[in-house]
Amino acid sequence: MGLKFVELNKIKKTAKELEIEVVGENETILNPITQVLIQNKDVEFAEYLCDHPLSNKRRLYVRVKKGKPEEILKKAVKQLEDEVKSFSKNFERKKKK
Repeated sequence: MGLKFVELNKIKKTAKELEIEVVGENETILNPITQVLIQNKDVEFAEYLCDHPLSNKRRLYVRVKKGKPEEILKKAVKQLEDEVKSFSKNFERKKKK
């Protein structure tokens, strides 16, 4: 399983909002990102949208109460990355036993 290129295009950016187009990804990654975002107390609203089920383009929208939306999104992605690494380490340990 190789890495694939995901294209990100900024659609809207204000002090409290960020909307990006994500090309080449689907709910598999956008749903967990959205779930982490909405658990953040500084996030007012987070959602991903799809214009058509067969489209390879999605839009991720984040509106924050405080802070910078880009920084909060980066933090959410980092948190997911850490969770996946932790899961992988635990899985490997259990597999060896």
